[in-house]
Amino acid sequence: MFDLGTSYMMEAKSHIPVMLNEVLGYLNLKPGQTIVDATIGTGGHSQKILERISVGGRLIGIDRDAESLDIARERLKEYSNVCNFIHGNFSDIDVILESLNVRKIDGILLDLGVSSFQLDNPSRGFSFQNEGPLDMRLDRNNYISAYDLLNNLNEDEISTLLWNFGQEKWHNRIARLLVKEREKHPIATTKELSNIVVRAIPPKYRHYRIHPATRTFQAVRIAVNRELENIEKGINKMVDFLNPGARMCVISFHSLEDRIVKFSFRNFQSLEKIRIITPKPLTPTPEEIKENPSSRSARLRVAERI
Repeated sequence: MFDLGTSYMMEAKSHIPVMLNEVLGYLNLKPGQTIVDATIGTGGHSQKILERISVGGRLIGIDRDAESLDIARERLKEYSNVCNFIHGNFSDIDVILESLNVRKIDGILLDLGVSSFQLDNPSRGFSFQNEGPLDMRLDRNNYISAYDLLNNLNEDEISTLLWNFGQEKWHNRIARLLVKEREKHPIATTKELSNIVVRAIPPKYRHYRIHPATRTFQAVRIAVNRELENIEKGINKMVDFLNPGARMCVISFHSLEDRIVKFSFRNFQSLEKIRIITPKPLTPTPEEIKENPSSRSARLRVAERI
C-alpha cells in the first residue's frame, strides 16, 4: 500500500472519467450484475457502475498501477463488501477470474487511457512537461523501464520503436541523436529525452499543435508496458467470459489502439460470437470536450455477446 497523502488523494479522485454517460448507457447496467472494470484507475467509472449494480451485484476492478488501485479502494470503500480489487494486467483476465471462481460476467469496461493522476506525477516519468526519471512503467514491479530501453536498444531498434508505436515521422533522426548523446552519459530524465527530440526535429517542424516530443513519449510508454500486445490478448480472452447479452465497452485514445479493437471486434463478429453495437466509434460530445479537454481523442467501441 502507498501513502499518497491527503491532497494527492483528493487530486486523483477529481480525475474525470471519460465518456461516462455513454459507458453507463451502453453497459446496460442492472442490479445484481457482475461487472469487470479491467482498468479501474482511480475508480471514477466504477463508482457510477456500482451505484447501478450494488443491490446483489459485484464489481471486479483490475489495474496494473498499484497507486491508482489504492485510491480506487479508498474511494469505493462503502462498496468494499461487493468489490474485488486486483493488482494485475487485464491480459491475464482468465487467470484473475478463475482465481475468484467467476465463470461468467455481465459486462466489461476497458479504458485504455493514461490518467492525469499518472501524467501529473513527475516521479512516474510519463510526461515531457515535468522533470522526472525516465520510468513510464504502469506497474512498478516490472523490470524494464523507459531508461532501460532507451539506453540499451541500438539505433535501428529505437527508430523502429518510434515509428511502430508513435508513427513518428522523424524516427530516424531522433534515434540517431539519442544514441549519439547517450555516448556522453545515459539519458536519465524526461527533460533530457524531450530536449533530444526537439533538437532532432528540423526547426520549421517544431511548432505544430502538439509538442514535438508527444509521439516519442507515447511510443516509449507503449513499448515499456507492451500495451498493444495486451489489448489484443485481453480482448481475445474476455469475449468467452461474457454472458449472452453482456457488453464490452472499450475506450481508446489513439489510432493504434482503436485499430486493434476494431479488427478484434470484426473477427469475433465473423465467428458469430459478438454483435458490434457501434459500427463507427463514438466520440465525446462538444460539451464533454469543453469540460475535460483530455477526452478529445477518446473513441468508444461497444460489442455485445451473442
